[in-house]
Amino acid sequence: MTEPAAEDLVRAAGVVVLRHQNSAPEVLIVHRPHRNDWSFPKGKVDPGEHLLDTAVRECAEETGLAVTLGTPLAQQSYMALGRPKIVDYWRGLIRSDQGFTPNAEIDELRWVPVSEAPELLTYAHDRDLVTEALELPETSPVVILRHAKAIKRSEYDGKFDGHRPLAAKGRNQSRALVSLLDAFGITAVHSSDSTRCIETVKAYARLLGTKVLLEKALSEEAHREHPLRAAKSVRHVIQSPEASVICSHRPVMATIMASIADSLGLSADDTRLDPKLSPGAFVVIHRAFIDGTIRAVAIERHDAPLSDGEDHDLLG
Repeated sequence: MTEPAAEDLVRAAGVVVLRHQNSAPEVLIVHRPHRNDWSFPKGKVDPGEHLLDTAVRECAEETGLAVTLGTPLAQQSYMALGRPKIVDYWRGLIRSDQGFTPNAEIDELRWVPVSEAPELLTYAHDRDLVTEALELPETSPVVILRHAKAIKRSEYDGKFDGHRPLAAKGRNQSRALVSLLDAFGITAVHSSDSTRCIETVKAYARLLGTKVLLEKALSEEAHREHPLRAAKSVRHVIQSPEASVICSHRPVMATIMASIADSLGLSADDTRLDPKLSPGAFVVIHRAFIDGTIRAVAIERHDAPLSDGEDHDLLG
């Protein structure tokens, strides 16, 4: 089968938002007058925009709801107006409500009991998403982040490599990572004590009004001497239900991913835990804490946010 040309492919993202009203689950659906259909908040990815930003932005613009992204849902692929289209969805958790204002794009929204949603939703694939979202347990994310682009070792004249800072591109990535980490509602920021890692996450920690929790064991130098200490640090974060990010280095990633696989009972060969990440790229592990056990409900991989002049690509 011939793959569609990149310029022909339409990428979009959206959310399926659930709430419990009088103990009965309800789902949010929106009406588009120009299509005369009922579906979920979603929209096209703007040039240079990350899919995660698109999902959050479109929901806010169409419904007035600020959401946190939960577990990813099944990706949808279909033809739209003669062009191939791929839509990525996440389960959305309400953060705040700024109020809905009808407009030319969305003229009505409704909270409907999930039992009634199939009768109102226009498309069969949307009905499947409701079922999927409803069956998922509550989760908490851990983001494994490789530090953003740093100054090359060959161009750094400092005495200690741990003090090597981010390059200009890396500083741009750090700023762009703020909204991506915020999309998942991250509240605890863990980092290697190396400068390039701290600089990658400090803007997000500043947004939270919190400190970066330094994990010396996750630096390249400490990991080289005591890799088991790095694995222990990761296990501690994985076993905590707090939504967290861990920022570390390429040489440490294999140990980090192996520790995650061991903590969650996953295969060491799970490709979703491939330690090969480009600078600023990250993996999100959505964990469920049920009856004293922890399991991975979903794992997603994302490339780094764009710097000027780059083309964005989702790792899978």
